[in-house]
Amino acid sequence: MPDFSRHPSRMVYLMVALAICLAGLLGAATPILVDLMGGSVAKLLALPAAMLFGLLLIYDRKLTLLLIVVLRAGADNALDLTRFSLGGYMIGIGGVINGIVILLAILLIFERPKAIPQRAYMAWAPFLLITAIGVVHSPFTGESVRLFLQQLSYFSLFIGGYYCVRNQPDFRFCLKLMVWSSLIPVLYSFVDIALHFSGGFRLKSTFAHANIMAFYLTVIITIAFYLFKTLPPKAGLGARCGLVAYLLLMLVLLLLTKTRSAWLATALGFALYALLFDRRFLVYMLVMGVSALFIPGIGDRILDLGQGNEVATYATLNSFAWRVYLWETGLGWMSSVDYIWGKGLQTFYENSVIFFPLAGKIKWGAHSVYVQLLFELGAIGLVAFLWQSISMIKQLAPLVKIDKLAAFSLILIIVNFLICAVSDNMFYYLSYNWYLWFAIGAGCALARSVVVERNAKPVVQSRY
Repeated sequence: MPDFSRHPSRMVYLMVALAICLAGLLGAATPILVDLMGGSVAKLLALPAAMLFGLLLIYDRKLTLLLIVVLRAGADNALDLTRFSLGGYMIGIGGVINGIVILLAILLIFERPKAIPQRAYMAWAPFLLITAIGVVHSPFTGESVRLFLQQLSYFSLFIGGYYCVRNQPDFRFCLKLMVWSSLIPVLYSFVDIALHFSGGFRLKSTFAHANIMAFYLTVIITIAFYLFKTLPPKAGLGARCGLVAYLLLMLVLLLLTKTRSAWLATALGFALYALLFDRRFLVYMLVMGVSALFIPGIGDRILDLGQGNEVATYATLNSFAWRVYLWETGLGWMSSVDYIWGKGLQTFYENSVIFFPLAGKIKWGAHSVYVQLLFELGAIGLVAFLWQSISMIKQLAPLVKIDKLAAFSLILIIVNFLICAVSDNMFYYLSYNWYLWFAIGAGCALARSVVVERNAKPVVQSRY
């Protein structure tokens, strides 16, 4: 008290006074908050949980990022419980975490501005810029801003992966965390199977849709397989057998999602590995493929593409023919100018009830990244997206000099994304994109360390 009376304007006393005022304000707002949340305990916990994340961000930014990486895959169901309507838009702690991730990337960039090279920014800059223009161009401001912020969060995870890796041990540590993140979804899959298994069952586990689970597994299976093949010689038999068993379990769970594009991407990955590294895997693939046909519903899911290819109603169209009809009607609704600049972000989804005869008063996504980009951002948006992917592959290429399997695995993840983007709404699958871009960021950081080390070596001039 004597010190306070002499120096009342000291920062510590001002902070205490601010904390008291904030506590009083929150206390006064509590009845309003309870009423807004409808008395839901999960929704009421959203605010203190968000504040806890904010405090953790101040304490240790890297720890916050890694904690999000470990927990986010198993959090979709819990985060959905915290959502509430505000001004007609659904928000919750998931949106707060997205904001924290973006803020985290900004802080990391300012903290170590030279940690990330210009070429990494230039890979993303054209696409993010054109996407931002698409927001301005779109008549659906709220939804377009939401999608743009999602894209910004994907870039933020890329930055986070770059920030966390300085050498190969850091790289392996980040990949191990990604595999650990799958523990909750994998364990909860047994609960999902026990509660919902039936003829039309598609496994979604902790995610909002089976497709998200499937594409997430394509990334984790690739990463886990890389870690298995690069286990140090001192690794015991138990660790090797455990990782193999976990990989097989994830492959079975991937089949139960019944997402065919994810099956194709995974099969292509193992086929390429067999051709480039180990031909024995062709035999393993054949055995596993035949065995998969005996899992209930898997064979029917494959045979479904052989029928229902004529346009009639959604009930008689198979899923791919339905997509083709959706693409044809959407692209046919565009003007010639739209093919250059697009109609604006999120316009395909919002306008699908107008141009798609089979919409049935339901708004449909494009079910193809390429069609969506051409419709919403035009040819320039599509080119910027492809430039981003090609640039990422070029930045990963130096990894071949120190770890061919790492280079193969990460490039494969990008190729799988491009394959699945043909027939699915990949931009909306937040968890999948977060883990994908975190892994790519980590890989690009490791590849850059190779380039830096090579450039740092002294040049020995010849006498001749």
